[in-house]
Amino acid sequence: MTFPCNFRRQCTAFFCATILLSVFTSANAERAGNASPFADIEKSWGVRPVAVLLSAGGYMLDFRYHVSDAEKAAPLFSRQIRPYIIDQSSGAKFFVPETAKVGALRQTRKPYPDKNYFIIFGNPAKFVKKGNKVTVVIGDLKIENLVVE
Repeated sequence: MTFPCNFRRQCTAFFCATILLSVFTSANAERAGNASPFADIEKSWGVRPVAVLLSAGGYMLDFRYHVSDAEKAAPLFSRQIRPYIIDQSSGAKFFVPETAKVGALRQTRKPYPDKNYFIIFGNPAKFVKKGNKVTVVIGDLKIENLVVE
């Protein structure tokens, strides 16, 4: 089957324009994602949230964060601080489980830059579900609007 020359040029131009538009749009989306609402937190506290994940069959919440500045982040690793997570829809608070043999399910040693760290929160009765918005509180640091994955 043959097409008129104009039709073929128009299809090729449309195809190229579509590809360029999708590349440009995804590049802008990535740049906008990098200028996240957590940039201020990273600047002030030296940490950037990575994810809040359901783990242990949904009975635990695994908060992952990246330390970019160990000096600024050091106060968050104090054993005196009792971190907790708040389910934004209900206001329920969930704390870090602590056992006699293992201790608190969080890291309290000196942080190092460019490393990821975790805090495990209890989620009794699988109260917090995937897609819920939560707030993580570690001492004076409050990270809002994290979506559970």
